[in-house]
Amino acid sequence: MEVLIALVAAYLIGSVDFGVIVPRILGVNIYDAGSGNPGTSNVLRTMGKGPAALVMLGDALKGTVAAGLGAYLGGGSAAWSVDTLAAAGAFFAVLGHIFPVWLRFKGGRGVATAIGGSIYLAPLVGLGLAVLWLGMTFIGKVASVASLVAMAVYVPGLALAGYRGWALAWGAAVAVLVLARHWPNIVRLARGQERGVAL
Repeated sequence: MEVLIALVAAYLIGSVDFGVIVPRILGVNIYDAGSGNPGTSNVLRTMGKGPAALVMLGDALKGTVAAGLGAYLGGGSAAWSVDTLAAAGAFFAVLGHIFPVWLRFKGGRGVATAIGGSIYLAPLVGLGLAVLWLGMTFIGKVASVASLVAMAVYVPGLALAGYRGWALAWGAAVAVLVLARHWPNIVRLARGQERGVAL
């Protein structure tokens, strides 16, 4: 029962979409702006650095909290290790972000939430991913490329931090889910049509 509560809670936390909330507070319907995607990149592109920073911080915090909650609530389970529950919590937070129950299952791409989860799982790896994403975005000005690279090194990073077995499998599920959500971006990149961000 504790495991089920932890995973449902992680999903519901992930469903709180700061990419919708922050623009709405500022009088913008993000679904009608830019690409229409309620994520950090679109908020950055259409509203600027300040709102985008708030969205990224909020979405990353969801992943961190969900992973910690998974470890805390499921820590007493005989069938699930603390590491596995934490990694599963991060996955369900990303799932909630991408398919939020509060917003008719129309969410963002999950990068910030995935990175937030990794900050709980392996702080140095998570902070490294955050720096990598920010650096590549500011230098290359194509957030989707930064996101794809960050997710490509997500699992190797967790493996280097000592994650194995089911915990690493949940980490891989996070990366695969986020990469799959970026399929339209991959297609646009292949066609040379992907939009950049002005910084």
